[in-house]
Amino acid sequence: MDVLRPPLIRIGGRVYRKNLIQEQAFPHEEEEDFYAGPGDCADEPCDAFVVEETERGFQCRVEVPSPLYKYIIGKKGETKKRLETETRTSISIPKPGVEGEIVITGQHRSGVISARTRIDVLLDSFRKKQPFTHFLSFALNQPAIQEKFLQFKEEVLEKCSKDHGVNSSLFQNPAKLHLTLGTLVLLNEQEIQKACDLLQQCKEDFVDQITGGQPLTVEVAGVEYMNDDPAMTDVLYAKVHMKDGSDRLQMVADQLVERFVASGLMLKEWDRVKLHATVMNTLFRKDPTEERNNTMTGKSSFKERESFNGQNILKLFENFYFGEVQLDSVRLSQRFSSDASGYYATSGQL
Repeated sequence: MDVLRPPLIRIGGRVYRKNLIQEQAFPHEEEEDFYAGPGDCADEPCDAFVVEETERGFQCRVEVPSPLYKYIIGKKGETKKRLETETRTSISIPKPGVEGEIVITGQHRSGVISARTRIDVLLDSFRKKQPFTHFLSFALNQPAIQEKFLQFKEEVLEKCSKDHGVNSSLFQNPAKLHLTLGTLVLLNEQEIQKACDLLQQCKEDFVDQITGGQPLTVEVAGVEYMNDDPAMTDVLYAKVHMKDGSDRLQMVADQLVERFVASGLMLKEWDRVKLHATVMNTLFRKDPTEERNNTMTGKSSFKERESFNGQNILKLFENFYFGEVQLDSVRLSQRFSSDASGYYATSGQL
């Protein structure tokens, strides 16, 4: 990291520098310790959150999902003790697994603000390390599309199975064909509800205006690869475009992501959403045991990936037509789940 250009963290409309710190690994401890030093945040009064005056001083409440409590507590409570000592505050945290608020109390307003700011920086840092739990998606699993996808799979295996790394385990589950707009880390029901509410607000604010309140007719045609070398392909995807040649689908996708990023529910990854439907992925190349283990942890190891040679597939199926589909809803889909149709379970939709 360039010490003259440290990464910036946006919290509550304010921007903080994240200075370089020395991290120490503890392989036998489940919980990590993280210390935000005095230089990491400003301790001056801040209007980004509410500090209440009480009979004994001041207090501030922080809504925190229970899976993140451990990062405020630290190993053997060390992080919490350090925060309390250095800011001269008392920090009350709900019991593990119990949703609630962290309450910071202290005799001095500046101390309460300092503790709150440091907690926000801690939470922001560790939230970014969590595997995503949900994603915004358009479903592409209509029967006609599934049928053409299965035809594509059959023909690829018939014509290209001798190419390095190509086998049936690479293909997407046809019931889960989709476009991903962006991923989210939602750690409790309150955060899921916040995302659902924002989705409905987006519908009222701009989605209906862009779409005219009508489904978007798109065509799924042609295939392309993600990485630089088609002979070492990890992801092959079907291309998607509006049938009328407009950019309305792109507009909806970009504005949804922009709104979710602004709300703090999503991290910005790209300037524009890359509209694609994954049809082959080397991450699918796992035995059932590995798949179950990775489902539990939400993580996958890069070492497990074995690229395939996609050159012939790209040449033979460059213009393969998967079909036409009406996109009538954006879904807040839950990762590692299935509904009655085989698609991802939906937490909300517009």
